Amino acid sequence: MPKLTYHGHSCFELGCERNKVIIDPFLRDNPHTSLDPGEVSVTAILVSHGHGDHLGDTIEIAKHNNCLVVSNYEICGWLEAQGIQVHPMHIGGAFNFKWGRVKLVPAIHGSGLPDGSYGGLAAGFLIEMGGKNVYFAGDTALHSDMALYGRLNPIDLALLPIGDNFTMGIDDAVEAAVMCGASEVVPIHYDTFPVIQVDPGEFAHRAGKRGVKVRVMEFGETISV
Repeated sequence: MPKLTYHGHSCFELGCERNKVIIDPFLRDNPHTSLDPGEVSVTAILVSHGHGDHLGDTIEIAKHNNCLVVSNYEICGWLEAQGIQVHPMHIGGAFNFKWGRVKLVPAIHGSGLPDGSYGGLAAGFLIEMGGKNVYFAGDTALHSDMALYGRLNPIDLALLPIGDNFTMGIDDAVEAAVMCGASEVVPIHYDTFPVIQVDPGEFAHRAGKRGVKVRVMEFGETISV
């Protein structure tokens, strides 16, 4: 059974047996974790888009682990030029890795890289690992495609942003939770910066009234998917 650890903001580790991936590894400047990039041991890194609070410490972690980075074509090209092993993908495409299957799905958001380079289209991930399906929405607005994900890929756990301003806020995140039909939802991308301070308990309460099971994870907490 896969295990999921939340490091705050949008950073997660997802692992099953001997394999583990880290998603959007924003650690060093993340106020919600004390995990050092040099302490991370993973099989692969998934990067949803190029903003610094998501690309984060990808380069350091990739070099330390000599591991693959999975992202869109443009971000992978930028990383490859810096000596990083990459597996480029793009929206709508899926690939079966030894440790699981990843499909890139739309996220309505920007994707500029820290040096101003073009970062392609922002993405979310549908990840299948250990017989479970996890939907990582990434930084996104509410969009109608979310209703298709649960229909085509039954979702065991959805990770949805609730912080507003840069992504969906609570109102739209509740709708997203209902639309994607996940068995359980974890709110993400909140409280890291003053402009995205919201109450995850309010999200849990309001989503619960719509029949959605919500788990508010503590920073550093590990759960079974």
